[in-house]
Amino acid sequence: MSSFRILVINPGSTSTKIGVFDDERPIFEETIRHDEEEIAKYKRIIDQYEFRKRTILEVLHAQGINISKLSAVCGRGGLLRPIEGGTYAVNEAMLADLRAGYSGHHASNLGGILAHEIATGLNIPAFIVDPVVVDEMEKVAKVSGVAGIERKSIFHALNQKAVARGVAKGLKQRYETLNLIVTHMGGGITIGAHKQGRVIDVNNGLHGDGPFSPERAGTVPAGQLVEMCFSGEYYRDEIMKKLVGQGGLVGLLGTNDARKVEERIEAGDEEAALVYKAMAYQIAKEIGAAGAVLRGKVDAIILTGGLAYSKRLVEDIKSHIDWIADVIVHPGENELQALTEGALRVLREEEEAKEYMAGEKVRDSYGNRV
Repeated sequence: MSSFRILVINPGSTSTKIGVFDDERPIFEETIRHDEEEIAKYKRIIDQYEFRKRTILEVLHAQGINISKLSAVCGRGGLLRPIEGGTYAVNEAMLADLRAGYSGHHASNLGGILAHEIATGLNIPAFIVDPVVVDEMEKVAKVSGVAGIERKSIFHALNQKAVARGVAKGLKQRYETLNLIVTHMGGGITIGAHKQGRVIDVNNGLHGDGPFSPERAGTVPAGQLVEMCFSGEYYRDEIMKKLVGQGGLVGLLGTNDARKVEERIEAGDEEAALVYKAMAYQIAKEIGAAGAVLRGKVDAIILTGGLAYSKRLVEDIKSHIDWIADVIVHPGENELQALTEGALRVLREEEEAKEYMAGEKVRDSYGNRV
């Protein structure tokens, strides 16, 4: 089998994670920290790409990595139009939507652009893999009880699908043949019902529904939220911060660090114990709901993300749901590895790179215009 060398790029708000892999084996990984004053010079996130590209190439050169030996460059997918999961070749339609911030402005939008910029100079392909806008939800799952409001698919698609594929391999099965419930537990928490390779239902982990998390409020009583919005005590941005950033553990306990919460529990803090148990309870409820979506035919439940390192949280969740199916704990997330694996599937011709289309040609996996 041919050996492929891949550069992977995952931009964050003040950092850029990069890695170079020979097939699945990492030969170099680094998190490049960007000076906040340097970042602040750019009015728009998209304007940072030349600066970040230059920094990436300088770091690779300093490490003695010959970029002429690269087979492909793969970037973190950004806020594009809703698309089905998979590995996509970066094309002009995608670049236009990333530059315009079609679904929002975020540092991850730079991933595909940086991959394209570096790959073009080397005459090699550029890819993205499973961005957060992956939308494979069934029509029935999108209906809400309010006209004009549709449930959206925004979740940790990259890690969820990568871990699901890894578990399937461990079970000596193909991802496309299994029914799995994958729970990503980080700053945000998303629970996906994976039916034979498609995430047919998932909670909106950004500012939508589902369990509360270290930083997000999740589903809240709608009537009380409306009353809060029109109480005259809060601006719009303040309400949004209560939902995202200052919700969940931060709002209830003043910290987003689960380790500190557990220290408080060990010291006898009853409030911390109740809130932590409530988070586990809500996660378990959402897993149960995903089990109903899959009509009880569940091959495995996977717990992943940073919070999966917490034995206390994991055991509490398992006590509610281990009757549904075997629970497999896969703590942490390795986005660089996941990006590499997505590129390798295409380079090895195990699957074809998908084409991103814009305008009226863009349709979701059920043929609906988006």
